[in-house]
Amino acid sequence: MEILVELFCDVDDFCQAFIPQWEQHLLGAGTRQRRRARQMHLSEMMTIVIHFHQSHYRDFKAYYTEYVSVHLRREFPTLLSYSRFVYLMPQVLVPLGHYLLARLAASRGLAFVDSTPLAVCDNRRIERHHVFRGLAQRGKTSMGWFYGFKLHLIANDRGELVSFTLTPGNVDDRRPVPALARALWGKLFGDKGYLSGPLAAQLLEHGLELITHVRRNMAPRLLADLDRVFLRKRSIMETIADQLKNISQIEHTRHRSPVNFVVNVLAGLIAYTFQPKKPSLHLEWLALPQPALI
Repeated sequence: MEILVELFCDVDDFCQAFIPQWEQHLLGAGTRQRRRARQMHLSEMMTIVIHFHQSHYRDFKAYYTEYVSVHLRREFPTLLSYSRFVYLMPQVLVPLGHYLLARLAASRGLAFVDSTPLAVCDNRRIERHHVFRGLAQRGKTSMGWFYGFKLHLIANDRGELVSFTLTPGNVDDRRPVPALARALWGKLFGDKGYLSGPLAAQLLEHGLELITHVRRNMAPRLLADLDRVFLRKRSIMETIADQLKNISQIEHTRHRSPVNFVVNVLAGLIAYTFQPKKPSLHLEWLALPQPALI
């Protein structure tokens, strides 16, 4: 319960600052329609959506009907029915996205990049799948083919999320890197899938050195001893992806709405940022590179 209270306080503080500005922006842009009074506040809905990923439940319906509706009535006196809550869930998409951006960590001069697949259906059901038709694509990883999306992540040496984006499953891992690494400096470590001379040159222009292993048919690359060590520590990204999928439940094949799929991913990433113990390299003793003065 203490975790829930802490989460709600943080979310509510954010909503009190963000929602008035958001609504003013919608009003100025002329996109805001007639507004009906909400039975539940957005901060309450966001708290429930995020807390699901902190719970032991693997299914949101079971979490809502068996836990929230039974044990959290006093905490959420205006609780909606499950069907009504799911219907209104797209309303928290924009606030969730901005809240996650506010919780991203800063660059520390040492970062790791990787992507993980998010399958939306079994490969045998691709031809019959309709929910993500025109959005999801077939992609291939070292584990084989999948149908869905790729979640691209950059994390620092403390296991904190620095940047993220979501793309169809057939997008090359290197394509989103310039946008993902726009605010980074220092060194960025990735696997061989990120090996690209033009990409490395583009990042270096902005003060970021991309370091990867070379392929077997390429000449060996001279690397500093620490860089070789950090390349072997890229497994931190696999640990983060494993926690996101098996603890935060960001991947499943029961989605019935593309918007709620994105809500689920954002809420899972937010839940991860609240984890007290993240995969870390414990480099407090090491003097990390400092940003170049312009």
